[in-house]
Amino acid sequence: MDQTRNPSPSNNSSKISSSSRLLVLQSHLSTQKPTMASEKEAALAAAALPADSPTIFDKIINKEIPANVVYEDDKVLAFRDINPQAPIHILLIPKVKDGLSGVSKVPEAEERHIEILGRLLYTAKLVAKQEGLEDGFRLVINDGPSGCQSVYHLHIHLLGGRQMNWPPG
Repeated sequence: MDQTRNPSPSNNSSKISSSSRLLVLQSHLSTQKPTMASEKEAALAAAALPADSPTIFDKIINKEIPANVVYEDDKVLAFRDINPQAPIHILLIPKVKDGLSGVSKVPEAEERHIEILGRLLYTAKLVAKQEGLEDGFRLVINDGPSGCQSVYHLHIHLLGGRQMNWPPG
């Protein structure tokens, strides 16, 4: 963890920030399936972090954490989720965050992001075909704490390999 953002251990906000980062990291590195309550807790903890905080995805992009990569080009990285919610569960992320921690709030998704947002969706189609999902798949973007977003680096979940149900969530 980057200790430069928490200069004073006696500062209460730094304790909250460190514990929030730990909770988020644990939720993404756990091999056990998290409960809905822990997913909500991780989402709330992640929302409390500064928008420019490094994420687990930054570490994957920088090859600091290994990932089972299924697709990579100069703009997009796609890898298998370590806690799959379907037989095929792949995360697609932009390699350059460029303020895209989510979709709904400023300074997130802006007109300048149109190209990368389209590229992510097109890449999802390519990866789905590569994975044999000709019968269909689901794309999910969790946005904000109420959307249960626990990593503030825009990402798309590609889910497939089984019949999806409606309504989701």
